[in-house]
Amino acid sequence: MKKVAYHNLGCKVNSYELDVMKQLLEEKGYETVAFDQKADLYVINTCTVTNIADRKSRQMLHRAKKLNPDALVIAVGCYVETDRDKVLADGAIDLAIGNNKKGQIAEILERFLEGGQEEGDKLLGGETMEDLADRPQYEDMQLTDPGHTRAYIKIQDGCNQFCSYCIIPFARGRIRSRDREEILKEIRTLSQKGIREVVLTGIHVSSYGLEWGVEGPVRFDPVKSGRALYDLLARIQEIPGIERIRLSSLEPRIMTEEFVQKIAGLSKLCPHFHLSLQSGCDATLKRMNRHYTAAEYRENVERLRRYMDRPAITTDVIVGFPGETEEEFSQTLAFLKEIDFYEIHVFKYSVRKGTIAAKMKNQVPEPVKAKRSDVLLKLTAAQAGHFREGFLGQEEEILLEERTELGGRTCWSGHTMRYVQGLLPDDGNLTSGMLVRGRVLSLSEDGGALLIAPSDPA
Repeated sequence: MKKVAYHNLGCKVNSYELDVMKQLLEEKGYETVAFDQKADLYVINTCTVTNIADRKSRQMLHRAKKLNPDALVIAVGCYVETDRDKVLADGAIDLAIGNNKKGQIAEILERFLEGGQEEGDKLLGGETMEDLADRPQYEDMQLTDPGHTRAYIKIQDGCNQFCSYCIIPFARGRIRSRDREEILKEIRTLSQKGIREVVLTGIHVSSYGLEWGVEGPVRFDPVKSGRALYDLLARIQEIPGIERIRLSSLEPRIMTEEFVQKIAGLSKLCPHFHLSLQSGCDATLKRMNRHYTAAEYRENVERLRRYMDRPAITTDVIVGFPGETEEEFSQTLAFLKEIDFYEIHVFKYSVRKGTIAAKMKNQVPEPVKAKRSDVLLKLTAAQAGHFREGFLGQEEEILLEERTELGGRTCWSGHTMRYVQGLLPDDGNLTSGMLVRGRVLSLSEDGGALLIAPSDPA
């Protein structure tokens, strides 16, 4: 039995796709081992969102070859799509597979090992590098056992937004939505395996269903996409055994009055929404080619808070985007304070070759980026702490995920529906995947988790 080690870089979509690839190879008899062990094959699912991500992808590929020079090292994913010349020239890479062929990894590997390619042609004659720009069909993958307490479900691929700092539309191609029945089939299978929470993910989830029935260019339509996404959520809610449905990162414009009012009626939908902001300054948003203003973003958040009880609103913010002045940063800071997010994921702008932003003038010096990042990190720590304090003394339910140590005692760690971490003592009767209710007694010493006294397992 050949041994395979895996390493994943990047987003939740990559995580889902790696789980499927692992499943496909295990079905062919390959044994999964830890990445630091000697293996016969190493599969590195790469990321290319920044130049740093490219570098990390190359580092992991080279580390794999050093672990076993005789092993077959396979580069998969976004880095393969965006830097073909470097992939071809890299002696550490034996085989490269593009994003649209991940679901065929077992067959590609089999042909490769049988010598079904020309000598030295690590890209199998280019068939793994199809142009994704105009592919109308979704490349279906089915996950039957995620090996986790919650399951990521990929419902969509590709992006049509072309933010000025982002290379992903070139790595993932145009939007492609997965057939609803295929999604429901996968979730039913996972429910039968004991999965109780699913997280719907994609490259641009808010574009789900936009291309259906459309010929030619597809423009973002929040009403059409909102209806398609709601219909999917409503069907998932009907699946027995599924207790929670969570949405990954969303385009803020999808939060129309109609969409928010309808999803507020879904009892299984987690009131946790990651609405990507990037900047609270309209001038910066325009340079980023984001398609909304700060005022429009505010309206969408207010709408969520009007229809739902304390929704957890999280976001992404880039500091030091080209041309960002002190005044523009001050506008962003004031906006973040006004919205009062649960959590802010802060990123220092990183130049990505091949994007419009990489050629912009007035690149912000690294020390300035670091200073602004520190300011926002302190802000989000304070806001997150305040949000968690709001649950003291209340009943909450957490999905148990893993055992951990706290003050010399063994505890279970998990998350509430609003994705706040909870910790409760292990009484010997708890297992991973349980839903347990309890009263929040206090916060952990670092303030990052709720300490819960359990009442009854669900």
